[in-house]
Amino acid sequence: MISKSRAQAVLDEALRTGGDYSELFMQDSEFNDLQMINGAVENAGYQRKAGAGIRVLKGTRSAYAFTADTSDEALLEAARSAAAAITGAREYESVAFGTERSGSCTYEHRFSEVENADRIALLKEATTSAKAYSDEITQVAARYLDVDHRIMVCNSNGVWATDRRPRTRVFVQAVAMKDNEAQTGYDSPGLGMGFEAYRRINMADVGKTAARIAVTMLHAPECPAGPVPVVIDGGFGGVILHEACVHSLEATSVGRGNSEFCGKLGQRIASDIVTAVDDGTLPGEWGTITFDDEGTPSQRNVLIENGVLKTYLVDLLGSRRMDGHPLTGSSRRQDYTFAPTSRMTNTFFAEGNDDEEEMIATMGEGLFAARMGGGSVNPLTGEFNFAVTEGYWVRDGRIISPVRGATLIGKGAEVLMKIDRIGRHMWMGQGMCGSLSGSIPTNVGQPRIRVSEITVGGKGGAL
Repeated sequence: MISKSRAQAVLDEALRTGGDYSELFMQDSEFNDLQMINGAVENAGYQRKAGAGIRVLKGTRSAYAFTADTSDEALLEAARSAAAAITGAREYESVAFGTERSGSCTYEHRFSEVENADRIALLKEATTSAKAYSDEITQVAARYLDVDHRIMVCNSNGVWATDRRPRTRVFVQAVAMKDNEAQTGYDSPGLGMGFEAYRRINMADVGKTAARIAVTMLHAPECPAGPVPVVIDGGFGGVILHEACVHSLEATSVGRGNSEFCGKLGQRIASDIVTAVDDGTLPGEWGTITFDDEGTPSQRNVLIENGVLKTYLVDLLGSRRMDGHPLTGSSRRQDYTFAPTSRMTNTFFAEGNDDEEEMIATMGEGLFAARMGGGSVNPLTGEFNFAVTEGYWVRDGRIISPVRGATLIGKGAEVLMKIDRIGRHMWMGQGMCGSLSGSIPTNVGQPRIRVSEITVGGKGGAL
């Protein structure tokens, strides 16, 4: 992308007004996007995005400039633009590159070698499977995405890092209708690898899952409301941890004092059986990175261990705001148009020792949330509201009916304390997480868990 001598000149130019750290981030990414409705291709697009971003820090002050033009003059001009926001005289020079890091992703089948006919075949397989599930399925929308994300990041501390980050994902949404009423089901698996991902992703199963949820919810009554025990299944159930807890552990919130978990390192913030992890090193996973977007190696961060808060997720600027808290390999950004900040990678509750069926059998009356949807959270207070896209009502320890329209309402810190069961098998679901540095791929995950009480929102009466 750029020679080391050119990069060093850019870093030096960015330090000319007194900054104590400068950083150059460059990317060259290719995207493929296909969309299909009821088996007919509606759109097929290709995009290439390349450019560079330059950041300057002075203490906890930060300035950022970016450009799609990566010529020498354009990069130097962007460096001057960032430096202009830092007033003063030059105090630092960049260090010669001495720390070199390169990505180690396995990329067996490059997306550039894949024909669109092969991508279309995947979507057709899922569509056929969804349509075959029930005559009540009236529409199937399917989408395929892949990206070959090539990056370089270097900084005035002598770090030079290059990486290649392929990833691909499919989305299938099925619509079920009866008597002019419609319900939808959805599935969207993805992996951080090349087209070989579809040896692991079974498209027929993806289509069937979307259709099953749609049809099940079509025939479900509205969910009752009230405070009850809730069992949350694995995979996408991890959105509770992601949104209601770990966003409040990011330096983006903690470094500014905007988190309910500020100042609680070493304190008990969860049930004794809870261990929560953010691990960017898992091979081939959707949220995996070899190193972060500041060039710091990715790592396994145990956030909560046996209920005790062990660390936050911290980038360089966050560390400066947090009295030098160690970096955790958690600095991420959507692309070169964003400055990086602390973000998650693959975040999950670790496995426990409890029997998954016993959780339901001993819960009395309550909700089994088999599949979670989107929601919102306030990091300062931990208050959340999440949709349940596939839910079942439980009475006397038995599932008696599917229910629709359920929401989970509560506070992250309270829910963590009320987890009384954690199952033995963890799996993950894929998503895109939005924050100050744009939208990035993250995994959420957990085993099946039980919370002794959450407020369930719903429009239904007693079942």
